[in-house]
Amino acid sequence: MKRTRIAALVLVGSAAALAPALASAADQVSYLQDPAGDGKAMKKLWTKGKEHKVEGQARFHPGVVYTMTERKGNKNEHQGDWGSQVPDPESLAWEPKFEFAWAVSDAKLVKGAVTTQGGKHPVVLHGVLRRADGSKAAEVHSSVAGRPAKGKATLPGGKRIACDTGEYTVEWSITRTHYGTLGGTMKWNADCTNHRTAFRQANTG
Repeated sequence: MKRTRIAALVLVGSAAALAPALASAADQVSYLQDPAGDGKAMKKLWTKGKEHKVEGQARFHPGVVYTMTERKGNKNEHQGDWGSQVPDPESLAWEPKFEFAWAVSDAKLVKGAVTTQGGKHPVVLHGVLRRADGSKAAEVHSSVAGRPAKGKATLPGGKRIACDTGEYTVEWSITRTHYGTLGGTMKWNADCTNHRTAFRQANTG
């Protein structure tokens, strides 16, 4: 009987039987980041009088999902679930989420130089995944009046995106009310070739 599971690719990649085939595929879709760089890379925006600064970073996580099926030719009933079941290449899909990081600073003594972070701030997070024709495939929005001066938040896209449906544009913005808005765009391709190849190798291996 076929069992169905929905899981993150990295979880399957951690299973010993599947790790060699799937680990490389997981690395290729971990996330996209704007601005590019390490985890501390941030875009910066000063208010006109250089009394306040808003910093922001966005990561787009494609979020691979799939179902599990019986390994072809597996007759050993004593193997555990991970030994007898493998990802079904035909069930692959994307379930993206948006991750935001922000920091709000206020200048002290010298404008545009020495800053401090503290208090609560009205910070708005917004993200859109657009198809090639400009229409929205997914959208997230979160407006909170009392966010900390520095923090992170992850918002699920709430939509499943079919494989191999072309190139998408990820738009993101972080707004600190009365200070300003910063943001950017990223390109993402919904191609699933690498994953299907890895899954088929796992299924026949």
